[in-house]
Amino acid sequence: MKLHEALDISLKAVDREIENMVKFDRDVPRASQLAKSIIELIRSGGKRVRPLMVIVGSRFGPAPDEQKIWRLAAAAEFIHAASLIHDDIIDDSPVRRGQKAMHIKLGVSGALHVGNYMSARVIELISVYSADRDKYAYNLSSLVTTQLCLGEYQQLAHLYDYSVTIEQYLEKSKNKTAQLMATCLQTGAQASGADAETAELLYAFGEKLGMSFQIRDDVLDFTQSAEQLGKPAGSDLRSGQITLPVLFALQDERLAPRIRAITAASPAAEVEAVVAAIQASGALEQTERLSSRYLDEAQEIIGRLARYPAHRDLQALLDYFGGRDQ
Repeated sequence: MKLHEALDISLKAVDREIENMVKFDRDVPRASQLAKSIIELIRSGGKRVRPLMVIVGSRFGPAPDEQKIWRLAAAAEFIHAASLIHDDIIDDSPVRRGQKAMHIKLGVSGALHVGNYMSARVIELISVYSADRDKYAYNLSSLVTTQLCLGEYQQLAHLYDYSVTIEQYLEKSKNKTAQLMATCLQTGAQASGADAETAELLYAFGEKLGMSFQIRDDVLDFTQSAEQLGKPAGSDLRSGQITLPVLFALQDERLAPRIRAITAASPAAEVEAVVAAIQASGALEQTERLSSRYLDEAQEIIGRLARYPAHRDLQALLDYFGGRDQ
């Protein structure tokens, strides 16, 4: 069963709300390249995990305002989609969801314009909810967008930096991935009038899922085939990104010098040999154990929210992330 089906949420309705953010933007003609590019990106696919999380979070409050919840859900996907545009530019990735990445189609400056517009427009479109009593809207738009940018900067600042610590890696992963997921659940709850303790527990749950997601994504870069990934295995290392499997492998004194020798100029054969060595080192198993620990902590939070019928939706999210089908 697909995630949206397990959660009993119409994916078509989610997509329609996201597209409406573009279609009803009076400042952007529908025939413009900007509008067409955003709609094309939205229609390229995606599981809509983040807007689904906003809606799930709203099920923990006594007074959900459906129009407000769906607008916030659409905003969450807008923020995520904008971050993907920037991600592809930074990673020099030519493909996104089986299609040419936006910077390949429009050029880097054109893609940056689209991504920057989407990030900024979200703040304006949901500012109607940003009064003091609705501080959550600010958290979803301004604060989270800032943290995403910090996460990307942290990634760029440490390319081929083998002195990065595990703590720095985890902070980057929190900023780049986990915080948006956590804020989506929390925002949905706050927008529907949930009490502060419940909203905080949902934030913690989303953060655990987000951390596990990012860590397992880093493992997949070493374990999936080139056909599955759409790029060679170990592409993160090839591009200078020091992920958790690499950090664990660096603890092997025999392997560390070979890893540290990898630079942007390293021949493909040398990188492939190091990737194979990391795969055989036990580092991937260490990484998986940490990912599983985050999931175990998320499971404990579900138990603390068992009084709410919507705790079953959290279990559906956990099962989905644990199965790594996203």
